[in-house]
Amino acid sequence: MYRIPILQMGQTLLVTIQVDMQDQMALSLQDDLANKISTTGAKGVLIDISALEIVDSFVGRMLASISGISRILDATTVVVGMQPAVAITLVELGLSLEGVRTALNVEQGMELLALGRKETVLGR
Repeated sequence: MYRIPILQMGQTLLVTIQVDMQDQMALSLQDDLANKISTTGAKGVLIDISALEIVDSFVGRMLASISGISRILDATTVVVGMQPAVAITLVELGLSLEGVRTALNVEQGMELLALGRKETVLGR
């Protein structure tokens, strides 16, 4: 089974999903990210889904679940690169991805994560 690579850049884990995710792959990614956050002490997770043309309800729920797990492990998750058609589909499915922070691209996502770390350090 193909595993999605998780790269570490300082205190941030970067995940770029380049293939359409099957259910088992999404579950593996969730487990791999939880383990990687725990072992590295990462404070941010950036998930780039710009290559995905289709996100079904299961994958949408997994993104929300990954965000929740990250929060419990003291990391912030930002999903970037969502195609307009994917956003429309998620809304039509009734998935608002509550608790999932989003940005238009990787650069804005990294800025959002950096801003979150600064606010935490400053006690906001």
